[in-house]
Amino acid sequence: MKITIESTTKVVTLPGKVLVRVWEGATSDGLAVQVMVAGLATERTVDLARLEEGLRANRAPSPQFFDQPAAMVL
Repeated sequence: MKITIESTTKVVTLPGKVLVRVWEGATSDGLAVQVMVAGLATERTVDLARLEEGLRANRAPSPQFFDQPAAMVL
């Protein structure tokens, strides 16, 4: 499965006190999804300021998603 996601401004705490950023997007067959990302990694030679700048330019989350999703798949 492939998904395309976009970062949002929403950061939540999952059970176990894990902070995650909420990303939203869709699967390759069009199913809307919400993805909780705990971290991003890249090669050591990459300037992380570019990643941080991109995260600051994110959008507000869509209103159709709830604070606690009805179903979660790991």
